[in-house]
Amino acid sequence: MKTRPIMITGTTRVYGVLADPIHHVKTPQVMNALFERHGVNGVLVPLHVRPDGLARALDGLRALANVGGFIATVPHKPAMLDLCDDVTEAARRIGAVNCVRREADGRMVGAMLDGIGFVEGLRSAGIDPKGWRAYVAGAGGAASAMAFALAEAGVSHLTIANRTEAKARALAERVAETYPALTLSTDAGTVAGHDLVVNGTSVGMAEGDGAPLDTDQLQPNMVVAEAIMQPVMTPLLTAAQARGCRIQPGLPMLESQIVLMARHMGAIA
Repeated sequence: MKTRPIMITGTTRVYGVLADPIHHVKTPQVMNALFERHGVNGVLVPLHVRPDGLARALDGLRALANVGGFIATVPHKPAMLDLCDDVTEAARRIGAVNCVRREADGRMVGAMLDGIGFVEGLRSAGIDPKGWRAYVAGAGGAASAMAFALAEAGVSHLTIANRTEAKARALAERVAETYPALTLSTDAGTVAGHDLVVNGTSVGMAEGDGAPLDTDQLQPNMVVAEAIMQPVMTPLLTAAQARGCRIQPGLPMLESQIVLMARHMGAIA
């Protein structure tokens, strides 16, 4: 993605993306291209914040009057829920925040847009999960958002798989409260029999990682999707492609929610 150099002045609004690690993020490229298209005098920069420094980082951002907001990604989405001064009802239900607007008085208002972005990314590729049986690996921020969004999109069954089954059960209970007609499972070992298999974890991001689930159960009629954006071809997608599955990389999830993020942060109307 090629863009012209950003002209930064004393009136430029500053936005950030908070992550640990930070090297994999694609938000600066995508958001700054959107700013250019919309004529926004703003810049979004990567901010490497470790978990033990997250609260202090937010205190600093509150004090910066020219900061308009930020994106939160791995591993900060669940922790951000309690660090914001206010959050949307959807974020509260999901239990995580990935986009924060800084108000003029320094208050931080959080939203969770990953799930909307994920489903819209599928639809933009001609994939409609309505009526499908879906398997989501993970129970953290991104996975929770995907689970709620898939339920809203009309999947007929949802399996939530997590290494700590108690977390999967807790997420399944929250989803069931809002979507009582949806059948739910936390049987992580049963990948076969699903139409859509989704990785909502960070497993596959680091060199040497394996896949987050049993890839021997993948079948050619499945769609296999990622939340991870870098590397583009994770171990899961590589295995899925080799077994004849249709694959969906992680970047469309970001591209499909980037306008919503810019709006929430007040960068565009």
